[in-house]
Amino acid sequence: MNKLNAVFIEKRSEDIYKLLSDKAAEIHNDDIEKCRRIGLNGLKIFKKRSSIITHCNTGRLATGGDGTAFNIIKTGYEHDLVELVYADETRPLLQGSRLTAYELDKSGIPFQLLPDSAAAALLKSGKIDLAVTGADRIALNGDTANKIGTYNLAVICYHHDIPFYVAAPTTTIDRTILTGDEIIIEMRDKKELFEVNGNSVVPLKYNAFTPAFDVTPSHLITGIITEEDVFNFPFNFLK
Repeated sequence: MNKLNAVFIEKRSEDIYKLLSDKAAEIHNDDIEKCRRIGLNGLKIFKKRSSIITHCNTGRLATGGDGTAFNIIKTGYEHDLVELVYADETRPLLQGSRLTAYELDKSGIPFQLLPDSAAAALLKSGKIDLAVTGADRIALNGDTANKIGTYNLAVICYHHDIPFYVAAPTTTIDRTILTGDEIIIEMRDKKELFEVNGNSVVPLKYNAFTPAFDVTPSHLITGIITEEDVFNFPFNFLK
């Protein structure tokens, strides 16, 4: 390789690096702005100072900005609209207790952890005003895939007539699929269920059903909060 070719390759490498770096910064800044607007739009769902239940992690540890559902909670708290947050522990990887609780604590927001299995009893007690979760993928009809256990929470909210909201940027909407039936659910290693901190709690010879996500049907979702607005069922805006 002669010197001219070497200089040309080096120059092209610098150009490609700058192009990729600039694009990454653009995506990051766009996510920050979308999260900010989701938080502000989320203020519309509050009718009074409220206690909220959330599931999994949707804050800065999960996004490029201040979060989706978490940022609605944070923004609501800053406007004196959030009294208390109940964070599902989110088994088996405990994103709620490891991550969401950490972020709530750092933000100075009052909260309590609860086992996922205690959500029904909590909602029956009348202590919850709203539920807000994030989303990993949204179909055109509004069916929403999110961390396993979200569907459970939506069903319980529907039964107890508690508004259940999903917060996500419009980039989460998959316009190539009509319903949640087209979303392929990842199955996780059963060790995540069978082990705690590397210590086995049940024999590995047992079988297990370990989906990473579930799909909440759109009719169970009160509204989808995006950076554009709050949209209510039946989510015709998606089309």
